[in-house]
Amino acid sequence: MISRDLEEKIKKSARSYPVIAITGPRQSGKTTLVREIFGGEYKYVNLEDIDMREYAKSDPRAFLEEYQNGVIIDEAQHAPNLFSYIQVIVDETDKPGQFILTGSQNFLLHEKISQSLAGRVAIFYLLPLSLKEIKRTKHQPSAVEEVMFKGLYPRIYKKKLDPSEWYANYLRTYIERDVRLMKNIHDLGTFQIFLKMCASRTGQLLDLTSIGNDCGISHNTVRAWINILEVSYIIFLLRPHYKNFNKRLVKSPKLYFYDPGLLCYLLNIEAPEQLKTHYLRGGIFESFAISDIVKNQMNQNKNPSVYFWRDQYGHEIDCIIENGRGLLPIEIKSAKTINSNFFNGLNYWNELSKGNPETTFLIYAGNTNQKRSLARVISWKDIDIITSHNI
Repeated sequence: MISRDLEEKIKKSARSYPVIAITGPRQSGKTTLVREIFGGEYKYVNLEDIDMREYAKSDPRAFLEEYQNGVIIDEAQHAPNLFSYIQVIVDETDKPGQFILTGSQNFLLHEKISQSLAGRVAIFYLLPLSLKEIKRTKHQPSAVEEVMFKGLYPRIYKKKLDPSEWYANYLRTYIERDVRLMKNIHDLGTFQIFLKMCASRTGQLLDLTSIGNDCGISHNTVRAWINILEVSYIIFLLRPHYKNFNKRLVKSPKLYFYDPGLLCYLLNIEAPEQLKTHYLRGGIFESFAISDIVKNQMNQNKNPSVYFWRDQYGHEIDCIIENGRGLLPIEIKSAKTINSNFFNGLNYWNELSKGNPETTFLIYAGNTNQKRSLARVISWKDIDIITSHNI
């Protein structure tokens, strides 16, 4: 198994909380991780199994009585009625690490889990592999185009699968099963077109009207479908930072994909070499870099505090991390050679905010880290440096 950064934090929480909940996209490695941690002692139940699902729904008391000594309940979103019964059990037994719940949609948004298990559950979000995690394996990519095309879902690396074939099956499963489960969408073909329209706008400000016009659907439908993609961890919306320095700011979020491989598949990219000259190379690289920053924060069990900044005059910072010590501005460039113009936005920001070049960063597609007078230059391979505890 590819070791995951969340493993030790999950183990620690299981010694204190009666319920551990892990959510994230389908195939991000949730089941593999919890069975690696708890599989030797815990029984395992998968509610994708129709018979087990029916049992859990129709007789939740009897179902849970069988598993009071420790159980992993996989795909728990299929039986949200269990959560109230789990609450009663954990309140009576007060036993840490009793129930391990996973879900491939954000079942934690369900009101039953927020009401029933508040204060009793430790919550974790497992996304596809971060670069930091994959660097610990023999699968470390040598070129940025390779990792963007291949993506970062563990199974592709574990089984040495063809990315295009795997993403085709993944997308088919996601649309035909997960989307249907979340919302009764009759025209799945239009939903797939909508996904491709979102892919073509990665790194851009979210424009609901434009997407709706291109797909032939209403503004409200676009909003609802964007929410589906967010809840199922296909996309995330990067919000603008609120600090304005007496300037008017852009208020719309920007759209990004969590996984660059799925993004490339939706854009009909068939080989890593195409990414060298693709018209959306910059947006794909930006999406890849920002998603890795988000993963690193989530893998530290932190809520991502990641934004962008743009004023009415077009001055922009691609990514801003807010932490207890201040704001870390980050410019992202897909070029492999540094150009002095790359620092213009960062220089403007630092003059405006009285920022420190020591905590100012430029991520690029080259392989060498550098310390410049205006910013620290970080290779795509070492994005985790920015979110480390040393900064």
